[in-house]
Amino acid sequence: MRALMLAAGVGRRLYGADHESQPPKVLLTFGGKSLLQRHIEILAGLGFSELVMVLGHRQDEILAEARRHAPEGFVRSVFNPRYREGPVISLWTAREILRGNEDVVFMDADVLYPPLLMERLVRSPHANCFIMDRNFEAGDEPVNLCLKDGHPVEFGKKIPGTFDVRGEWPGFLKLSPRVAALLADATETYMAAGDFERPYEPAMRDVLLAEPKGTFGVEDITGISWIEIDFPADVLRAEKNVLPRLSEKIDAIVDAGTGAKKSTGAA
Repeated sequence: MRALMLAAGVGRRLYGADHESQPPKVLLTFGGKSLLQRHIEILAGLGFSELVMVLGHRQDEILAEARRHAPEGFVRSVFNPRYREGPVISLWTAREILRGNEDVVFMDADVLYPPLLMERLVRSPHANCFIMDRNFEAGDEPVNLCLKDGHPVEFGKKIPGTFDVRGEWPGFLKLSPRVAALLADATETYMAAGDFERPYEPAMRDVLLAEPKGTFGVEDITGISWIEIDFPADVLRAEKNVLPRLSEKIDAIVDAGTGAKKSTGAA
């Protein structure tokens, strides 16, 4: 199994007008370790064969950090020269990785999380699998995953309607070789239409909605601390609320709303 990470962006929402001079988000440090070092340690510890990174902004700095912490040959990069445009272009840039006839775990680069979260996804019996946190703050930012009868039926931001379960997607997705190739095809559709400013989630949604029920499963990671770093407040929340809890042992998923193991996820 290989991991595919998008890490090309400039962090406009985090840094504002000064984003060009700021480090890539994957190099942000928490507890003395960069996010990239943490990703590498978790993925290598779970037996991944490779981490493929789609890079753009200040790629040399990212690759230097990877060399410091990754086993020989573990990290490979693909350069997206259009990294200032929509994230769907970064996913399209990795289309040959998605068509590589191997299981793939897609992952965002800017998430702070414990090994348990990735382990839940990797060890899931579902060949194609989302993860979902039921404790989240509704709004314009979270990417929603919506279930009916235990199956994912909608995916994206600001989804109207009533569902059995609605949760937040932390940015990681396990794909079988066949479905990974379908995702590559979906990105080709957006590129052919000139729809370059899109996020990548609509391409994933297209594949989800086109496949029969049962193709995708879900692992509930409610109770596991994680956070996506998009805004300055997220950095503070990561340091104060998430970092101290990364070593927690969670034996069972808790019921949403109990507050016993409230997630601090934020998209």
